[in-house]
Amino acid sequence: MNEERIRASRSWSDPRGQAMKTPDDIAEMLRLKACGWGLKRIARHLGCSHHTVRAYVAAGGVKPFRSPDRPKRLAGLEGWLRERFLRHRGNADVVRQDLLGEKGVAVSRRTLQRAVRAYRQALRAEALATTRFETPPGRQLQIDFGERPVEIDGAKIKAFVFVATLGHSRRLHVRAFRAEKQEHWFAGLESAFTTFGGVPQDVLMDNPRALVVRHDAVSRSVVFNDKLIAFAKHWGFAPRACAPYRARTKGKTESGVGYVKKNAIAGHCFASWEAFEAHLAKWEREVANVRIHGTTGEMPIARFERDEAHRLKPLGGRPSFGSLRELTRVVGNDCAVEIDTNSYSVPWRLIGERVAVTVAAGEVRVRHGMHEVAVHKQSGGRRERIVDSTHLDGVAGRDGAVCRAETAAAVSSSASPPSLLRPLVEYEAAIGGSF
Repeated sequence: MNEERIRASRSWSDPRGQAMKTPDDIAEMLRLKACGWGLKRIARHLGCSHHTVRAYVAAGGVKPFRSPDRPKRLAGLEGWLRERFLRHRGNADVVRQDLLGEKGVAVSRRTLQRAVRAYRQALRAEALATTRFETPPGRQLQIDFGERPVEIDGAKIKAFVFVATLGHSRRLHVRAFRAEKQEHWFAGLESAFTTFGGVPQDVLMDNPRALVVRHDAVSRSVVFNDKLIAFAKHWGFAPRACAPYRARTKGKTESGVGYVKKNAIAGHCFASWEAFEAHLAKWEREVANVRIHGTTGEMPIARFERDEAHRLKPLGGRPSFGSLRELTRVVGNDCAVEIDTNSYSVPWRLIGERVAVTVAAGEVRVRHGMHEVAVHKQSGGRRERIVDSTHLDGVAGRDGAVCRAETAAAVSSSASPPSLLRPLVEYEAAIGGSF
């Protein structure tokens, strides 16, 4: 019986050539040792090394596996790894590149992933953690676009739905467009302002390319599109952009877009695009704004009329922003560009240069490259000259005609013109004949 067990145990060998011991073998070692057998005798009986018997006897049974202690290449860099891993938002490969460039330590991507495993869980928890922010009345409007296929006249058409949500009352405004371009963002906002009867202090958006030129995720610096800046100034609100990859910052509109898709559009078909728009307007009036909101416990329209309507900035009869124009002009020798027969000054050093002109919100803004070089109030007259005196600094004659000092003195002393300094015959000789 023992012979069969020994043969079975020897058939299962580790790479080092040493037979792996079964629990029965280890129990036999301990029993024979208790009977007074020596280590070498037990080893010969079981067909293994006496060192193996000594180890199991000393451990008193099965020894748990313990990996050998090896020096870790990333030891002492735990704090640096955590800071850099969180900074790069969980991108282990970028951290590995920084590790090689700054610390001179080369490790495999898998090694680094094992080292930052605990930090990844913290990053997930940070991404999921949300603090609810209750917006004061009239403070904020959140906007977003949602895309949804809609059946119109028997055909599937891709519709882009603009959703605006007031932060305090949760009142919704919905518009449907056939695309998601800059003019559609502006049209949706103007429609919301008209429907609400006023303008909030801030408008919070994601980072759409049509409105945001650049948003640095680390420094949080935002560069908005020039037209958006002019649009915001025209209506009197401040544009705000969510932190990149943190769309839940504007969660009220995120949930509003999903609500419109699932409640207003899903399962419906329409005879025409006009019928689709009419359906959205009716749904907004009779469903979305009169339901009991899950967070506030009130109807959005009631909360709006009680708390928020009087906190919005009045429209004041402002016209649509659609009158904005973008023009290109070449700066003339008079240091100005001409718009609608009126001249607007530009820094004189730009004479002959091509500049971009934006006319909107009662202002004329002139840009050269990426820099704004002049801002004027738009003139309502004709053939007027609007000048910023700083644009002419360094120009000769800005305070009057240019003349020499001695010539001016001669003119003031005598009304007669000065005589030639040389006889006329000398000039004729110089050119080889008479004039």
